[in-house]
Amino acid sequence: MKLTPRRITLRVRLTLIYGGLFLIAGVLLLGATYALFSRQLSNPGRALVTKGVQPGAEPAKQMFVFTGDGTMLTGPDAERWMTQQQALLHDAATTSLLTQGGIALGLVFVLATGFGWLVAGRVLRPLHQVTDTARRIAATADRGLRERIALRGPDDEVHDLAFAFNTMVERLDRSFDGQRRFVANASHELRTPLTLGRSLVELAMHRKSASADVKRLGEKLLQINSRHERLITGLLLLAKSEHEITGRLPVDLADLVTHVVDQTSTEATRAGIAVHHVAGEAPTTGDALLLERLVHNLVENGIRHNSGPGGQVEVTSRTRPDGRIEVRVSNTGPVVPHDEIRALFEPFRRLHTNHPPTTKGTGLGLSIVRSVAHAHGGDVTALPRDNGGLVVTVTLPACPEVSATSARLP
Repeated sequence: MKLTPRRITLRVRLTLIYGGLFLIAGVLLLGATYALFSRQLSNPGRALVTKGVQPGAEPAKQMFVFTGDGTMLTGPDAERWMTQQQALLHDAATTSLLTQGGIALGLVFVLATGFGWLVAGRVLRPLHQVTDTARRIAATADRGLRERIALRGPDDEVHDLAFAFNTMVERLDRSFDGQRRFVANASHELRTPLTLGRSLVELAMHRKSASADVKRLGEKLLQINSRHERLITGLLLLAKSEHEITGRLPVDLADLVTHVVDQTSTEATRAGIAVHHVAGEAPTTGDALLLERLVHNLVENGIRHNSGPGGQVEVTSRTRPDGRIEVRVSNTGPVVPHDEIRALFEPFRRLHTNHPPTTKGTGLGLSIVRSVAHAHGGDVTALPRDNGGLVVTVTLPACPEVSATSARLP
């Protein structure tokens, strides 16, 4: 597994830029000060010693100096002593300037870097607010795009960014709402002609004068009609499950697992599939009908997309150690390529296998499972089994009362 390097945040980059620019300016200032100081110390016109005439000597001027211990030097000795003193003074002054100036520059650089960190954080705070809101909207996109960026501050570029983002999200929200309303309305409108068509076919089939050909044709038409009705019901359920659940009631998924296994036992027996279930306590809150459809779709999917007679389906529900609720359905069946797992949760997407698709499926089973799970604040994952088949796991938040009780236990 290739490890990607940890990114450097914009705040760190801005802080490094602030500190780097200050350090460069400080070094240039210290270098200019050193150059001017050296030039002044080496100026031959600067009087560093006293020149004069020795008392009682010739009128010609002669240099003499007194050392620190009172010794008087004249002539070349005085000049050498002066040169040595100038060199010592230059070295001491230069060392003091560079050392103390470098220490002061370092301390001020640290302070400037810290101040730059604070300034960068304050400048980037609106961007962090935009980012956090965008992440929350993306995390709850399946349940609607209702949240907006409530940015306060001056009318600047960040404010323009937030306004543009809010406009985009608002248009997307209207588009998604329109799409869901269209699916729901179209499904409702299609139910009436399908119901009428089924009634007419049944009426024609049950007439005493109906021939065997008419009855066989009627059975096929009823099968097609039934499949279309399931498809419309699935579309309605998918449109409903894409909205966030507002009215939540306590639901134990263990009861739903037991009920669904009993409900699908006839189909499993007819297909030769053995269904085993372990219904552990799994209390959560939500819409009981939608959660039942979630469990039903998982079990039904495990039965219909199995390896045929002799296949196995295992259904379990439990409360995990982290407090979340889990429902897992594992089934035998054809080998599922790992790169096709994501496509299974898309509407009308089927697994590409050599097995013919079942006539009872609509291609919406796992799509509805994902939508219902997201609407209840949960998630769903799928993993292929080594010997063929699929393991689908749904996790949901636990019932708040149960979570609070568990938190109080020692």
